[in-house]
Amino acid sequence: MVIKANNFCIVLSSPSGAGKTSISKKILLHDKKIRLSISCTTRPKRKGEVNLKDYLFLNDKEFDNLRSKKAFLEYANVFGYKYGTLKKTIFNFFKKKKDVLFDIDWQGYQQLKQSNLDVIGIFILPPSKKELIKRLENRGRDSKTEMNKRMSLVKSEISHFLEYDYVLINDDLDLCVGNILQIINSERSKRTRLSNLTSFINKFRN
Repeated sequence: MVIKANNFCIVLSSPSGAGKTSISKKILLHDKKIRLSISCTTRPKRKGEVNLKDYLFLNDKEFDNLRSKKAFLEYANVFGYKYGTLKKTIFNFFKKKKDVLFDIDWQGYQQLKQSNLDVIGIFILPPSKKELIKRLENRGRDSKTEMNKRMSLVKSEISHFLEYDYVLINDDLDLCVGNILQIINSERSKRTRLSNLTSFINKFRN
């Protein structure tokens, strides 16, 4: 008899440049039981991005129409653009017995926690402010104005770390990914998520 674990949501949040997108990609490579939640956004498509792979790109009218129909599990405004997670996407993953990874900010995490979903939150910190600035500069995709805007929000974003279940410093990418994979495996073994544990134990009693 196989002990089955109920599926859950894994939220990664961090200030821009702390590395959560790189972390997410490595997690998906190492753990085939996890699927990535593809967010809807009104943000313009960046060079190299693919619709339905990186994001579901919508205009404001399309996004607002979905929101009015309560199609989103969570949604937020970030840097003047709208982001949201479609309910049907997540429930389809659950039907396939997959855990779901979210790359979203603290606003989305708060909304997910208020839903009926099983959610764990992991907050990623950069090793230092200096390193964060360096990483943002190395990405080379933000103007100076956008860089200043991102840095002005760092203090506010980091202040929400207390709301998360786990906090990790991304000083070494592979080490950070390894620690997150350990967290996920530990969460899967929690008694409260083992749906048929009682039936399994009863076989020893009879």
